[in-house]
Amino acid sequence: MALIHNLGFPRIGKQRALKFALEAYWAGTIDQSTLRAKGAEIRKQNWALQAQAGVELLPVGDFAWYDHVLATTVMVGAVPARHHSADSNPLDTLFRIARGRAPSGCACAASEMTKWFDTNYHYIVPELSAEQRFSLTDSELFTHVSEAQQLGHTPKPVLIGPVTYLYLAKCADEPFDKLALLPQLLEVYQQILDKLAAQQVQWVQIDEPILALELDSAYRQALKDSFTSLSGHGVKLLLATYFDDVSHHLDDIQDYAIDGVHFDWLASTVDIQALDKAVGNERLLSLGVVNGRNVWRADLSSLHAQLHPIAEQRGEMLWIAPSCSLLHTPVDLEQEQQLDSELKSWLAFATQKCQELQLLRHALHSSDTTAIDGYSAAVKARQSSTRVNNKRVQQSVAALSAQDAQRQSAFSKRAKTQRQALQLPLLPTTTIGSFPQTQAIRKARRDFKNGTLDSQAYHTQMEAEIRYVIEEQQALGLDVLVHGEAERNDMVEYFGEQLEGVSFTHFGWVQSYGSRCVKPPIIWGDVARSQPMTVHWSRYAQSLTQKPVKGMLTGPVTILSWSFVRDDLDNPTIAKQIAVALRDEVVDLQNAGIGIIQIDEPAFRERMPLKTSHWQDYLDWATYAFRVAASGAEDKTQIHTHMCYSEFNDIIGAIADMDADVITIETSRSHMELLNAFEHFYYPNEIGPGVYDIHTPNVPDVTSIKTLIHKAAQKIPVERLWVNPDCGLKTRQWQETRAALYNMVEAAKELRQELN
Repeated sequence: MALIHNLGFPRIGKQRALKFALEAYWAGTIDQSTLRAKGAEIRKQNWALQAQAGVELLPVGDFAWYDHVLATTVMVGAVPARHHSADSNPLDTLFRIARGRAPSGCACAASEMTKWFDTNYHYIVPELSAEQRFSLTDSELFTHVSEAQQLGHTPKPVLIGPVTYLYLAKCADEPFDKLALLPQLLEVYQQILDKLAAQQVQWVQIDEPILALELDSAYRQALKDSFTSLSGHGVKLLLATYFDDVSHHLDDIQDYAIDGVHFDWLASTVDIQALDKAVGNERLLSLGVVNGRNVWRADLSSLHAQLHPIAEQRGEMLWIAPSCSLLHTPVDLEQEQQLDSELKSWLAFATQKCQELQLLRHALHSSDTTAIDGYSAAVKARQSSTRVNNKRVQQSVAALSAQDAQRQSAFSKRAKTQRQALQLPLLPTTTIGSFPQTQAIRKARRDFKNGTLDSQAYHTQMEAEIRYVIEEQQALGLDVLVHGEAERNDMVEYFGEQLEGVSFTHFGWVQSYGSRCVKPPIIWGDVARSQPMTVHWSRYAQSLTQKPVKGMLTGPVTILSWSFVRDDLDNPTIAKQIAVALRDEVVDLQNAGIGIIQIDEPAFRERMPLKTSHWQDYLDWATYAFRVAASGAEDKTQIHTHMCYSEFNDIIGAIADMDADVITIETSRSHMELLNAFEHFYYPNEIGPGVYDIHTPNVPDVTSIKTLIHKAAQKIPVERLWVNPDCGLKTRQWQETRAALYNMVEAAKELRQELN
């Protein structure tokens, strides 16, 4: 009979308990023992939720204080030298790597952060050198295993595979062959497995998601060698793959020294017979049959029909699970007491996905499909629901042509018109959009939503916040201002709340990184804009100053990527629907006197398919969607976009094809290394490389900012450079924000004098 296991569970807790505990510890209002106790409480609750839902083999090691890649870095002793501190402890060392600062130890530059494959989850990039030495230096995993066992659970420890870990790492100094470090790293992994075997662990999950990529021969051989090295250490090894089809690696996988393989059955069309053959009768086959990355209820009846033959054939050698870790989904749908009942009937969060597996397992074992047929009725009802279709939207998208993705003139002509209209200095200074979200701002938004603050009072308070932000920016001497986004809870959620075909939950939080949680919109129908979404706030801000104020929008690809997207319509069509809605907003902002409009696309790179052979198709429709959104702008209206955590070498041509007048990008953590993409590619438009890292409370000095601008000027002509932070300032405090921006403006002023 098929066993139910899970690859990972949301670590934040039902009510984001981990977020609040982390931030309290960083602020010094709780001590480390209290933080650790809260972590143990969250793990206990998570294991209980899964066990009650029917999961028999529970993931352990999926809990992390910041992210699981960083946890691996600390466990294998790969801490960068600058983050070591004699007056610190392992947990604070971890936080210094992630944030540049912790309650104990030195303040120093944080490590880079980027996206986990094609998800909106961030990880801290390991920094390795050719002389790297690994050692088992952290025992958290073994502590968590003991906790689970003492609670009566059967744990399945989860490890990031050593080859994936090396693949994700960066060379700290000069480039070198990272795979040369594999033999030494494998020695540490062997020690880990030996310790787990001593704890009576039977199965260990080794995650190697790079198998979804198109790997070269060196990495393919490294994967084979790693499993040969790790076998025979007293535990059974379950290779876990996910996020895409791995059929192109099946010949390799069948030669791995492993005891079982987990495949993401939902990632693409998969030949189950080919998977079965590759695994063989002597090894376990695990199938990810419910979606670990989306929130739609599974059609268990259809799954049963497809799985029944293989379940009959394999018996206990078949396991069922979510497609990937449930880290990417909210914790529990039952908390959503105010959600539209029909929409709620279409959904399943992490807890419910575990329950789905239990229902499916029962049907496979008993051949009684009554329960799953009843459960799947809502899925079929959704498929025929009339509320998801909007003919007006469908007709607008169908009518789009190549001309709808064109500005009035080429950039060379637009740039002259914009320079005359805006009259900006050399190295113009600006920010990315958001300013600190104070407790007063959050309370006002919360009270307004709850109905305890009326509309007039809410608008009065938001306008007061905008006035304050404008005055602060003028006092600092910034050249292009923003309204600060006080009215916005999240850059995607804010727009999703105002678009037709989109709904929101109250507790549907997922982790983005560390203590940062987001509540993705649920796109369930055709997307349309019924009224202006940002015009009032931008117009008000512009009325307070003679300096230009940027209108702030989130782009179509990012809204799509950071939402739970309907699975009954292709992504390019949904992106076009959003783009048409945003185009209308651009026109309205322009008509309201807003001369600069920023259309943020931080998700542009992360959305790219994992296989390079599929990239161009994606880039074609993603670029088209962005250009449609910007196409309503006149020549004098300057269109900005913002991207972060991207390997720009992969998409530099597409960035140019987007034809934004100005692009701002995250480059500070890499010390402008990401600008290497522009070294061999002539990028004609203007660019603002981030000159300081907003994800750390550390305040940059004038000299360090000038150094970064000088480095940028080696790749981009100075007359086309902007000066800005690398991302929005929403998560920062006002004191550090003022200090950092003051230094940024001073650096720009000094450089103008030096260059004139």
